[in-house]
Amino acid sequence: MKRRAFITLIGSGAVWPLAAHAQQTAIPVIGFLEIRSPETIVERLRAFRQGLRETGYVEGENVTIDYRWAEQLEQLPELAGQLVRRQVAVIATAGGFATALAAKGATATIPIVFSVSEDPVKFGLVTSLARPSGNLTGVNLMGLELTAKRLELLREMLPGAARVAVLVNPANAANTQTTLHEIEAASRAMALQIQIFNASTSREIDAAFAVFGRDRPDAVFVGQDAFYNGRRLQLTNWASRHALPMTSGSRDICEVGGLMSYGTNIVDTYRQEGVYTGRILKGAKPADLPVVQSAKFELVINAQTARMLGVDIPATLLGRADEVIE
Repeated sequence: MKRRAFITLIGSGAVWPLAAHAQQTAIPVIGFLEIRSPETIVERLRAFRQGLRETGYVEGENVTIDYRWAEQLEQLPELAGQLVRRQVAVIATAGGFATALAAKGATATIPIVFSVSEDPVKFGLVTSLARPSGNLTGVNLMGLELTAKRLELLREMLPGAARVAVLVNPANAANTQTTLHEIEAASRAMALQIQIFNASTSREIDAAFAVFGRDRPDAVFVGQDAFYNGRRLQLTNWASRHALPMTSGSRDICEVGGLMSYGTNIVDTYRQEGVYTGRILKGAKPADLPVVQSAKFELVINAQTARMLGVDIPATLLGRADEVIE
C-alpha cells in the first residue's frame, strides 16, 4: 500500500507543473500593429483596451498584447510577419490601409481586425461589408468620404478663401488617390483653386510649408493620413509660424493648434476594434462579423487659434460644433 501510494504521489507531482504550464500558455496573445508611436495615441490605446474589457479581457490578466510600432511604412510587412511567426491569436491593425494590407499579406489564417479610412471593399480587404469572408473584418472610419464635407466647412469658416494648399502622403497611394478625386471634384463645385503638395517625410513637410510661407495660400487642407497625425506638432508649429488656417480630419491636430477638424470619433473606433478583437478571442469568426461603419462624426474648432489668426468664427459653425477649444 505504501509503495502504491508513493507512486501515485510521484505521478500527481509530475502532473502539477505540466498543468501550470498549460494554464500559462493558454493566455491568448493579441498582435497590435501600428504606424505611430505609442505616446501619440495614448487615449486611443486606452479605448482599445476598454473594448477588450467590454468582452471580458484585461491586458496583463487574461490576455497579452504584443505591440509592434513601425517608424516607416516599409517596416510594416516585416513587423506583421513577426506577429505571424509568434502565432498570435488575432492581429489588430491601426493607422490605416497600409497596416491592414501588411497584415493581410502576412497571413490568410490568423484573424485580423482593422480600422481604415478607405473603403475596405474597394481596396480588396474584404469582399463585402455585411459578409467580409476570409480572415479580416473591422471598422471603416469613413474618413475619406468626408473630404468634400471638410472642404465645405473650410469655405464656411473662410468665405473669402480662393486658394487652398492640399497636403497628401504619396506613400499611402490608395488613400491619396481617393482624397485627390474627392477634393478636386469638390473644389470645382466651389470654384476654389487648389494646389497639391506631396509629403511623406518630415523634411517634405518642412519643404511644403516653406512654399506656403512664400506663396501664402488662404488655407492648408491636410489629407486624412496616420502619418500626419503622428506629425501634428510639426504641422501646427509651421501653420502657426506662417499664420495659416489649417483644417484636417483629426481632432488631435486641432487640439494642438489646427484651426478646425471634421471627422470620425477616432477614440470610439478603437473601442469598437477592441470589442471585435475580444469577440474573436471568444470564438467569433471574422467572416461573420460585419464591417462597422462609423456613425459618430465630430466638428472641432480651436477658438484660440482662430483669435490668433484673426478669424471670426461664423455663428452657424459655432452652433454645430461638437467642441470648441478655448
